[in-house]
Amino acid sequence: MTTLKHPRIILASGNAGKLREFSQVLAPLNVEVLPQSAFNVSDADETGLSFIENAILKARHACRSTGLPALADDSGLEVDALDGAPGIYSARFAGPGASDAENNSRLLHQLKDVPDARRSARFRCVLAFMRHAEDPTPLISIGTWEGHILHAPRGEQGFGYDPLFLLPELGLSSAELPREQKNQLSHRGQAVARLVEQIGPYLKN
Repeated sequence: MTTLKHPRIILASGNAGKLREFSQVLAPLNVEVLPQSAFNVSDADETGLSFIENAILKARHACRSTGLPALADDSGLEVDALDGAPGIYSARFAGPGASDAENNSRLLHQLKDVPDARRSARFRCVLAFMRHAEDPTPLISIGTWEGHILHAPRGEQGFGYDPLFLLPELGLSSAELPREQKNQLSHRGQAVARLVEQIGPYLKN
């Protein structure tokens, strides 16, 4: 297959925030990142029991539906005081279709009696890139971002749990960081940086 000058990659998500972040951080690859929603692709059933399983399920679904290479991420927040919850259920912590505000509210409620010293948490991101639906060797990249959970939201940037995720070394929440700085530091930024280092050969066939 001839290598495309501007290969198209389907992002297995319709989330505008994720599309914006991935488009920025993948810019050095000179690829066009398109959301699966542009092809009327529905969300995959996230039946996996780990971030890796769910990322592969989503990438395979997008590949099969569009015939194009696909990139999927499964990411979430792990809170130590909650034994790693919400974890793979981060996007639906407050129930199916829950908004970011509803998920944040539930998290704060569950941590209302937890002191600062026990509010450690981390964002985890797993990326899966598949050249086609039957790709036997998906490219997997993982990033981790350590922090603490605040008692109230702070900041207007980002999405998801960003307003509650404190970076102690900076004294800022993830939602208070400039977008460029967040892309460099975040779990997703780390995972994408590793992906960029490895993805070259995957784009050639």
